[in-house]
Amino acid sequence: MADDRPEKILAALGGAGNVAEIEGCITRLRCELEDAAVVDEAALKQLGVHGVTTVGTVVQVVVGPEADAIAEDIQDLL
Repeated sequence: MADDRPEKILAALGGAGNVAEIEGCITRLRCELEDAAVVDEAALKQLGVHGVTTVGTVVQVVVGPEADAIAEDIQDLL
């Protein structure tokens, strides 16, 4: 099954230039961003994301049990 969610999630996070680091953590994507203010939470929610938590430049995106696979796909795009 082709899944374009990694590309769309990356775009909603502000693109590859905004992502300093990303990793899967059980059900979440833990993202260290250059600028957390540019995150498009509405776009993430349209992609089926369960929640978004921002603390400083760290954004956690709750995607469910496929978090590790999505994080790996996004890392491949960086």
